[in-house]
Parts: sequence; structure tokens; C-alpha cells
Amino acid sequence: MASCPKNSILYNGSHCACQVGYFLNLTSNSCITYTGSSAIQTDSGIDYYAASFPENFFSFDSIRKFTQSQAVFLEATLVMLLSWLVFCFFLRFTKLGDGRNVWFKIRWWISRLDVCFATRHWLDDQKLVVKRKTELGGTFSIASWILFTGLFAALLYQIIAKRTIEVHNVKATNAPDLASFRNDMEFNMTTVSSMSCLNLQRPTTLLAGSSGFINGKVFPISNFLNFSCYNTSLGPTITLKCSNCRLNQDYMSISWQFVDLPNSPASAVGFQFNVTTKDHTRGGHLSFVSGTLKNGSNFDDSPVTFRGVDTNVLIFNLFPHIYRSANDLRLIQPLFHEFVPGSVLHETSQLQASLERASDGKINTTLYVNYLSSYIIETENQTIIGAVGFLADLGGLYCISMGIFLYLLVQFEFRIKRLRNEDSILRKIRNRRKAQENWDKVRKYVMYTWGPSTLDVDSHSKEESGCDCFKIPSAHGNGSIRGGGSSRKRRHLSSMDISFRKQVSLPSEKVLKQDIPQSTKDERKPCVGSNDAVAVQHQVLTLGDDIIPPPPMLELKSGSEIELSDIQKNFQHLYDYNVMLREKFVATQSLLRALAAKSLSPTTQRRT
Repeated sequence: MASCPKNSILYNGSHCACQVGYFLNLTSNSCITYTGSSAIQTDSGIDYYAASFPENFFSFDSIRKFTQSQAVFLEATLVMLLSWLVFCFFLRFTKLGDGRNVWFKIRWWISRLDVCFATRHWLDDQKLVVKRKTELGGTFSIASWILFTGLFAALLYQIIAKRTIEVHNVKATNAPDLASFRNDMEFNMTTVSSMSCLNLQRPTTLLAGSSGFINGKVFPISNFLNFSCYNTSLGPTITLKCSNCRLNQDYMSISWQFVDLPNSPASAVGFQFNVTTKDHTRGGHLSFVSGTLKNGSNFDDSPVTFRGVDTNVLIFNLFPHIYRSANDLRLIQPLFHEFVPGSVLHETSQLQASLERASDGKINTTLYVNYLSSYIIETENQTIIGAVGFLADLGGLYCISMGIFLYLLVQFEFRIKRLRNEDSILRKIRNRRKAQENWDKVRKYVMYTWGPSTLDVDSHSKEESGCDCFKIPSAHGNGSIRGGGSSRKRRHLSSMDISFRKQVSLPSEKVLKQDIPQSTKDERKPCVGSNDAVAVQHQVLTLGDDIIPPPPMLELKSGSEIELSDIQKNFQHLYDYNVMLREKFVATQSLLRALAAKSLSPTTQRRT
């Protein structure tokens, strides 16, 4: 007993055998239980979408493990939609400022995203329809696209998961139909035990037809099948192969048995089977059925041992199957029908008694095949969603997504008046900032060209307390204005200086009338400017209807950059305006001198 492995029993005084439900593992030299699953697996092996785009490139089957239904897509869409709406809602409480902060930039770009409702905003009566991009429209445009994308993903999931239905037709057969079925078939039967192929007694005959009937005949097994046996870790495996089989009989059976050998009793704890069929000319498709049988009863799963003279029968059904969607592929589909257990031992005492009886030293196994040739099953896959149906569903989703938020947009702008013209507020702030930036660029250009003193308004006001001196730069041959040059040019520029200010204003006519000289002392008050300055009167005399026109408007584009040609054009306008002012000042000076000469002539006559 000491030499026997664990979980074993002693029989005939000196021989060891594993207990009920155990078999000997030769690697570890111990008796172990068989834990194979009793589930029967079957598969036709037909893949109609072997080259489909979603299946291969996106591995939709692996994605389906995480997305078991359309609810996952819809929930993700709802979360994204609510997040976007909440973000835009809280963004409205931020201050716009002067258009330079990050909140204004975000809200401005949200308004630029108004691509769906730009022509659907509120309009007063008899107003032209124009494109207006508002922040509310941008918010609802992106929300509608989020909803449409989520619904479109759910639609794609439905199309891919339930794109086809399998239709089965059954029709009666005749001899020519059966003759077209030529398959390669293979039966693999493993007896889970401690035995080997040495315990096998090879069969020599095969029974075709029903035993005892007129169609029952016995044929040599070599006429139909190739019989072989090889050892595995679970026990001996019987392999029956038939190449290019053409089944003419509805019933066939073949039997084999394992017998006792010294120190290797004929006993088993279960059976494994695997039956495969494939078309002889098209081997890309396969049908199979496989499973495990480890109990002699269907009511419990308690371990047993198979040993005795009664035969264990494995019954399989074969039926012809035509796959119309796979170019009329013809396969003989195998199905496991029934297992009829033979001699089964449940107790250790029963096993010990059977091991000591020589008449029980065998395991009989019979493979019984029933060919259901009376009918042929035709399978065809039909697509439930066509191109027109898909486009209709897609258009419906688009209309629903846009219609919901268009309704919300109309209701918001109808009930909240400040939302009707919110685009003008953003545009005014942005245009004001752009104009300020462009004017700052012009001032920097002037400062760089003529020097910082040109823009120093305070220094001019201190130095020129009595009068305003206008100094106009000279133009070179090509019309461009230069800051550098010879001393003669610098002296000429110093006598014609331009004072640029952010806000240019002219005195009104009323002020000019109030500034009429009151005495000859004020009229003779000189104005001292720079080196070559011309002295003019401090007070300005109005000359009837000869009103000085306002300065020219600066032409600034709304873009972020300003061109050099625009700067030159503005300077040319300023130059022309200063030339006109100089002519008027010269005329005024001549008039003042003439009046002064007339006022001096009577005094001279009195003295004489």
C-alpha cells in the first residue's frame, strides 16, 4: 500500500488503481480528478463578414464587451451635452472687459461657432435676413452637433450589431442534391483515463444501415475511414478520418474496446469528442461540434468510473446544410444528439470488485452516426437595413438634433430681449480694441520715424503756450517720408512739425468768435516757436463763412494687421490738410497785416 499513489485503492492484493472519478497523472504520478466542463460547444464556422471594414479594422467584437447596448452611447452623449451647456452657462457670468481678457476670447470664439443658426436669429419686422453669429447660437450649434454625433454612433452600433437576420428554409431532398455534398470529416474521441493505445483492440468492420433490417450491411472499415490512435495527457485518442466523403447510408456505426493490461486496468472517468467537417474544395469554412462527457447521469455531476461489458454509445446527427450567402457553400453540419452510458461505477467498493473480475476488464465504446438526409436546410442572411433606410434614419436624427435647439433658440430670443442683439456688443468691443491696436501701431510707426518728441503733447503745450505751430515734413522724390537726412532737411522738418494726438478736435465756430482780439496789444503779441518759426497772432479772426473743414478721417481696416500703403495714404491726407491750413493761415496773416497797416496810417497822418 505504501507504493500506491495518493487517492488510489488496492486490488488483487498488490495492484493499485485510482478511486472512483480519479485517473492517474503520469507526470506527477498521482491520482487526480477530471475537471473538464460538461458544456457542449457547436459552431458552424461561417463568417460572412471576413473582409468587412468594422469587424477587422475596429475589432467591433472586442468593443462590444464594453458596450453591451446603445445605452452606453446615449449616456455618454448626455454627459457631454450637459457638460457643454453648463460650461457655456457659467461662461456668461464672466466680464467682457475691454476685449483683452481670456473670457472675452473664449466667448468670441463660441460665437464664431454659430454655423447652424446664423440666419435663424431674431429679426424685427421688414428686416433683411443676414448672417449673425451670436454666443447663444454658437452654444446651441455645438450642442446640436454633440447630440447628432451621439445618436449617429448609436445608429452605427445598431446597424453593425443587428445588420442582418438569418433565414432558414427546409426543403425535401433527392439523390442529385445529396450527391453534391462532398466533405472532409474527422471524428476525434478521447477516453479520459490512465490507459494508452496499448489497451486498444482495433476495429476492422463498419456497420452501414440499421442492424437487422434489409439495408444493414457490414463493410471493411478501410473502405470508408482511416482509423488511428495516439496517446495524449488525458488518455488515448481515437481518430476517424474520411476525405471527400459521400454519404449514401442514413445510419452508420463503429465500435472499439479497451481491455485490461498488467498494472493498467481498463477504466475511464469521461470522454471528450470533437467532430469537424469542411468542404472538400473550399477549406476556408468549417463546422464542428465538441464537448465533454464525464457522468453517466443527467441529474447530477458526481464523479463516476466507466468500466464493464456494457457499451457506451455516442450518437451524432449529420444534416446537409447550404449557405446561400457564402456562394452556395455545402457543408454537412454535425450535432451531438445523445450519450447512452454503459457500465458505470459510483462507489469505491463497486470499482474494487469490478477490478478483481476478469470479465469486467474492458470498456466498450460505439460511435453511432445518423445522417438526416431527408431534408436540406438552406440558410441565407438578409440585410434588414439598406442604404435608403440608413439615409432616412440619418436624416431623421439630423432633423431632430437641429430642431430641438432651434426651438430653444427661438424661445430664448423671444422671451429674453437682451439676447436678440448680443452679437453687436461683442463686435463693438472687438472693433474698438482692433481700432485702438491699429492706431497704436500708427503712433509707434510715427514715433520710430520722426522721434518721440513728435508725439510728446505735453512738451509742445509747455513750449508753445502762446500759439500752435504746425510743421509739415517734406516729401522725397518717391513720395515716402524719411526721418533722417541732411542738416538742411532736418532744419526744414523742424520748421514743419506734426503733432499726433489720440483725439484730434478743432475749435468750434462759437469759440472762434469769442476769441476775436480786443486790443491792439493782443494783436501784436508774437508767437515764438522753433528756429525758423513764423510769428502769427495769438487770437484767430473769423472770416465770415470761410470755415476751416474738419481734419480727414483715418482709414483703418478691421483686420488685425495694417498695410504700409494705408499708412502712406493717411499721411498724404494729413499732408494735404496741413497745406490747406497753411494757405488759410497765410491769407489770414496777410489780412491782419493789411488791417494793421490801415490802423497805423491815420495815426501817421495826425502826427504829420
